[in-house]
Amino acid sequence: MPDNSQLEAQTASEEYSDDDRSRGGPATAVADRPADASAKPRRQPPYNVIIWNDETHSFDYVIDLLMTLFGHSQEAAFKITDTVHHTGRGIAFTTHKELAELKCEQILAAGADWRMDNSHGPIRATIEPAPG
Repeated sequence: MPDNSQLEAQTASEEYSDDDRSRGGPATAVADRPADASAKPRRQPPYNVIIWNDETHSFDYVIDLLMTLFGHSQEAAFKITDTVHHTGRGIAFTTHKELAELKCEQILAAGADWRMDNSHGPIRATIEPAPG
């Protein structure tokens, strides 16, 4: 029959795992909290990617850019390009800030318009917070 010290050692080894012993005690169980039905993921604020008018990029260049980088249809790309031409700027895309920054960088990386002799660099593009 085991003596008291053997029983205490056996009981202690059953209550503590090796990890518990290295931390100095048993792990504390955390009760699961009920899911809050009203908690919704926060939406990131929207940003507009703006293309600015200039005289060194053709309509075709801007339309191709909008179709390639943003997946706009030819009709939608033409409308945006026409807005850029008549108002000086147009919203190419609205999304969260990180993607807006990426899309702006992609526009700048597209470079000069090979159709225009006086085009020596990318079309101007910026991002700005979208209303709402």
